[in-house]
Amino acid sequence: MQNLQVLDLSHNYLYGSFHANISLPSMKSLNISNNKFDGPVEASLCHNSSNIEALDLSNNYFSGEVPSSIANCSSLQQLILNANGLSGTLPEAIFELHNLKELQLQRNGFSGQLDARIGKLAYLVKLDISDNRLSGAIPDIFMRLAKLDHFAAGSNNFSGPPPYSLVNSPSISSLYLGNNSLTGPISINCSAMIRITHLDLHSNAFDGWIPAEISACHHLTYLSLGRNQMMLPSELPSGFRSLKALRHLLLTEGSLVNFHAALQTLQHSGNLTTLIMNQNFMDEEIPQDLDLQFPMLKTLVIANSQLRGSLPLWLRGCTKLQVLDLSWNRLSGTIPAWIGGLSHLFYLDLSLNSLTGGIQEGLAEIVILRSHGNSSIIDSSTVVSIYYRTPGRRSLKYNDIWSLPPTLDLSSNMLTGPIISGLGNLGQLHMLRLQNNCLSGVIPDTLSGMENLEHMDLSHNNLSGKIPSSLIRLNFLSYFNVSFNRLEGAIPSGGQFITFPASSFMENKDLRGPLDWNHYQGPLPAEEEEMSFMDQFMLPFVVGAAVGMVLTVGFCFVSGWVFR
Repeated sequence: MQNLQVLDLSHNYLYGSFHANISLPSMKSLNISNNKFDGPVEASLCHNSSNIEALDLSNNYFSGEVPSSIANCSSLQQLILNANGLSGTLPEAIFELHNLKELQLQRNGFSGQLDARIGKLAYLVKLDISDNRLSGAIPDIFMRLAKLDHFAAGSNNFSGPPPYSLVNSPSISSLYLGNNSLTGPISINCSAMIRITHLDLHSNAFDGWIPAEISACHHLTYLSLGRNQMMLPSELPSGFRSLKALRHLLLTEGSLVNFHAALQTLQHSGNLTTLIMNQNFMDEEIPQDLDLQFPMLKTLVIANSQLRGSLPLWLRGCTKLQVLDLSWNRLSGTIPAWIGGLSHLFYLDLSLNSLTGGIQEGLAEIVILRSHGNSSIIDSSTVVSIYYRTPGRRSLKYNDIWSLPPTLDLSSNMLTGPIISGLGNLGQLHMLRLQNNCLSGVIPDTLSGMENLEHMDLSHNNLSGKIPSSLIRLNFLSYFNVSFNRLEGAIPSGGQFITFPASSFMENKDLRGPLDWNHYQGPLPAEEEEMSFMDQFMLPFVVGAAVGMVLTVGFCFVSGWVFR
């Protein structure tokens, strides 16, 4: 073992304390990541292996402070401690590791201020201190970090404006400062930051408006500025049309106006794949310009904006679209048949609008949802973190697009007619949400073909007949709700149905089961109990949603269907 240079024990199920008192004088690289080691990081870590250049303890359960003896690892070039339970201030000993090129401390519990002595690490290329409890101002030391390419300090409690040397750094290509309390106007010197490709400043307290100067960052591929205090309504700077490399743009709550002009500008970014602009363009008409073209677009999320009008025909040309969320708007008209031609679309959310007409047969023709088996259908190259709403939870989850469940959500509209039998062909669908409409007729027996379905909500409609017994074949179904309809007959027994509460079947015509379902007065299912999908976004619209529900019921009554 005296000549051992590389020891890799990663991705196992090793647990307990990691004892580092073995003499390995030739050791260059030690990797014990992705195990279940716990307890403190041993002070003797480098006493007998002082030549270690790469040390990876990430994704374990180490706790306590980093020992000052880490300074004995004087040859370290790579120190990776992320995703543990480490705490305390950043140890001074780390600032003596002058050969460090990569320092990853994210997803721990480090607190206190970021010591300016970190500027002594002149060879740093990657520094990640995100997801900790660090506070105070970010020190103005980045001119001393002339090789720094990647700096991530998001999800801390940093305050004040970003330092001058940071927003003028000529070496940094990736800058992540989202989810802090940074203030002042957004000030990025693109003429100095000549290598910047990724810029994330979301969820801070920046004020003013979206600066036109950002359009001079010609190499930007990822830009996230949403959820700040930019309360001054303004148009998207027309200079953004020069961001030819831009692929991901996230501008939630950007106080933007003139939706049509924004789209005309953004279509010049021919590589744009992700466009998320929730809570902008409030109460505007959704543009219907047929000349709009977004041929590479995979994700479009413009929710909670009170947009008016019908689903625009230009979306038909977005043939690569995977995620479309236009929920919490005031869209009207029918669901167009051409949506079924978007062959890559696996997540469609048109909920909480005023759409009318029937469920189009084309929705059952979406190619990517028609395959069978439980293999992933999602293009993992579309990896970008977004806020998305999860049924049954009061807060938004910050997740990657590839983790979104394949979903068809048409809930809380004014849809009429039957549930089309063709939906049963969507074998890859995980969530089917049709509640709070005016749907009538029977529940199709063919829905049992949705073999991966986990969530089905058909409540608050005017469905009649029996619950098909074939639905017991839906082995992954964990949520089922048909309450407030006109169903009758025996409730299927067996399969997942033995797990559903009586409240899933309440207020129907004559359903029979092991309990007296019609008079059950227990709590509503968990999802109804926590109905607010986008609580952080929708508080101003609660009253409007309630009024919308009343109007929906009225519409159903006029159309000839009456809720019980």
